[in-house]
Amino acid sequence: MKQPDPLGLEILEACAAGKLRSVATKAELDRLRDAARATVVKDRRVNIRLTAGDLRDIKVEAMEEGMPCQTLSASALHQYVTGRLEERRNDPVGRTAAPRRHSTRTGGS
Repeated sequence: MKQPDPLGLEILEACAAGKLRSVATKAELDRLRDAARATVVKDRRVNIRLTAGDLRDIKVEAMEEGMPCQTLSASALHQYVTGRLEERRNDPVGRTAAPRRHSTRTGGS
């Protein structure tokens, strides 16, 4: 799991010491609470076929992030459909691609 940056640590310490207070209104908190409830309701099941290599890479990423494989997969799909998944540039020609950090694949199919 990733360690918080210095600012994150400062915020966590201030929160633990009771030095922070919410500035959200009751209406805003109600709206956010409703949105959170709607987000966590998972009422549909999806089955997909993946290559063995892709599944292995997803499992490695999930372990590194400290979360279940299905949670990581659902999160990535959600970020994609909401337009929040950004591709990383790694090709000098200018094409975009999300690079694999720990690919366990070898050549061939």
